[in-house]
Amino acid sequence: MSNATPPGWYPEAAIPGTERWWDGAAWTAHTRPAASAPQQFGPPAQQFGPPVPPGGETLVRTGGASGGGSGTTRIVALAVAGLVVVGATVTGALLLRGGDDTPKAGPSSSAPQPTATATATDTPSPDHPPAEDDPKVLVDQLNGITLPIPDGWERPERTVDKVLTMRTVDSYRCPGDSSRFCYHGTVTSRTASATDITSAEELAKQDITAAADSAYEKDFIGNRIHGGITSHEELVSESVSVAGRTGYRVRWRVETGKGPGGYVQSLVFPSTVGSETLVIVRCAFDAGADGPALPLMDTITKGIRPIGDSATSGGVGSSVGP
Repeated sequence: MSNATPPGWYPEAAIPGTERWWDGAAWTAHTRPAASAPQQFGPPAQQFGPPVPPGGETLVRTGGASGGGSGTTRIVALAVAGLVVVGATVTGALLLRGGDDTPKAGPSSSAPQPTATATATDTPSPDHPPAEDDPKVLVDQLNGITLPIPDGWERPERTVDKVLTMRTVDSYRCPGDSSRFCYHGTVTSRTASATDITSAEELAKQDITAAADSAYEKDFIGNRIHGGITSHEELVSESVSVAGRTGYRVRWRVETGKGPGGYVQSLVFPSTVGSETLVIVRCAFDAGADGPALPLMDTITKGIRPIGDSATSGGVGSSVGP
């Protein structure tokens, strides 16, 4: 069994009543108010350093931050007492059974069954468990949103640029670089962590260039795809409501040196959880007959929901037509 502790929200010892996001490898800057429901025991409440992996400490701490000896002693004593009760129950059962395998008649036991005690290696479950195995939804757990996956699209297990991605199932040889494969439609969700910009409008206007370049100018290693971008036209620049938050989107029509070109969009809005860090959702649709219909960008935008909200179309478990 792997010792890696999965990503999730865990108690922050430095700020009582607060949880911090563990991304599976390190603590991030994302925080949120602690959930009202009690968490199961999991990684220790600490701001820095990795959580205790499965297979680590198993004693239940009952004292304060220092884990006082009296609390541990009480737990050990209770554990020993529980073992004595279990042993007595097993011995009684053997006596009733006699020397063969046929159970003997005897009084029915009304003693409660022993229950498992949570240990420091248990992993807490999310407040609203998303349907991460649902092929119709893309779950961005860090930012607390879900995106509807259109019919004929997929959620790849791995991507080269390591961002949350959904894309068309069909691929083709990239114009201008026949050794690589391109997709007719791609949507990604990421946290705006490498910027000091706090305005959704300002960030969307800045990010659209990067979104266009990554889709139609050069790939992640610098190879020019689609023959590069030769020109662009701004189609949309406006405020928009996303998952109950006010965001902003910018959409371009780009012309390329090879191929039909395409449409790119940068959608920026505050996260629905924690410190409301800005989220960037990029869309890239090929133009021409093989590309997705442009209105699908609007449908995906309207379908973005907070995790756990499935009351309307486009939420968890809902599909969107191409």
